[in-house]
Amino acid sequence: MRVVLGVSGASGAVLALDCARALIRLGAEIDLVVSTMAERTLAAEVGPGALSDLRGLAARVHAQRDLGASIASGSCPVAGMIVAPCSMRSLAAIAHGFDDGLLTRAAGVQLKERRPLVLLAREAPLTLAHLDNMLAATRMGAVVLPPVPAFYLRPQDLAEVTAQVAARAVDLLRLGPPLARSWAPRQPAPHGGDHHD
Repeated sequence: MRVVLGVSGASGAVLALDCARALIRLGAEIDLVVSTMAERTLAAEVGPGALSDLRGLAARVHAQRDLGASIASGSCPVAGMIVAPCSMRSLAAIAHGFDDGLLTRAAGVQLKERRPLVLLAREAPLTLAHLDNMLAATRMGAVVLPPVPAFYLRPQDLAEVTAQVAARAVDLLRLGPPLARSWAPRQPAPHGGDHHD
């Protein structure tokens, strides 16, 4: 079971590591492609060893400029792709079929082959161009998943937030049992208590 993990230069680089760890928990083999800007963001946000750690989790590492890589072809048997995080530049390229690098080419392959493509689009606030590109990508079959915290789970720290977001992204590929924690309603208040919204 092969999954492509694309890492673009948006903030939120730790999401790439959390997605990789979640994929490995399911027994997936990772085909990794990291943009040049993502390398800088990983070092700045996670630390100088982050890129090496990420590469160590991958079964195959592909250069962003290698448009002849196996994952650039629809004949390559992969189960889907996650872009984590997904910059607005990468989103625009994917939404408009501008396959100028391996990351966007591999994403385009998932769309044309009708395979799952999950985009952890990272930006705020959003311009009309961003929203239009999200709509275009969604119409082609991608799932746009902004890395929004699951506040209802009452996370204790940022690591818990990013791990949950990554688990949700991996769950959207439908490769195995769900990894993300699910919401469960709290027990009702004792009888006789009034509840006000």
